[in-house]
Amino acid sequence: MYKYETHLHTLPVSKCAKSFVDDTLTFYASEGYDGVFITNHFLDGNINIDCDVPYEEKINFYFSDYENGVEIGKKIGLRVFQGVEMSYKGTDFLVYGLDKQWYLDHPEIMDMEKSTELPYLMEHGALVVQAHPYREASYIDHIRLYPRCVEAVEVINGNRKPLENDMAAAYASAYGLCRTAGTDNHQGRATRHLAGMISDTPIANESDFISRVRAGSMELFFVEHTPEI
Repeated sequence: MYKYETHLHTLPVSKCAKSFVDDTLTFYASEGYDGVFITNHFLDGNINIDCDVPYEEKINFYFSDYENGVEIGKKIGLRVFQGVEMSYKGTDFLVYGLDKQWYLDHPEIMDMEKSTELPYLMEHGALVVQAHPYREASYIDHIRLYPRCVEAVEVINGNRKPLENDMAAAYASAYGLCRTAGTDNHQGRATRHLAGMISDTPIANESDFISRVRAGSMELFFVEHTPEI
């Protein structure tokens, strides 16, 4: 069995993360994970760079954690895959399958409304997942659902309440959407929960992961974790 994290934030790219790439990846290797997807906050979210910086520079910075992670992963025996978390007023979407060059070539996405942007990403081969769709927080004015603009729903989020995950699962069932699970880890080894997906054989690349999600062939999991003191 092969275990994967699908929703992970790291420093220095995600402003709200508390753990740097190297320590975070070492932690996942120690927990028996075979791979992780680094899904930092994109340019429309809580990214740790000045908004006035040119687009190309922002993209290069954005992918720096992933690129560093790939090299670190080679040394510690952990596969590192690339993902993106896009945002709109606290409503978040995980995007898999588009590489750095694609984002460099498509700055127009920054001017699109999410109802246009998300289908556009899917037209170009991306798997778009609505993350923690029923998340409640003081900074979220109301819950927004995009059932016609996504292909999957994160039905287990390691940092959300059981009711929120149960509602996400009901949402996925009602609309016939695929399902994913991930920790949404901002804390690194200090996280109190772990979630993710398990496969019978190793994931080869992002396209392989997308195929497995669409086929519903991966097992979803959630476990408690006792942080190191």
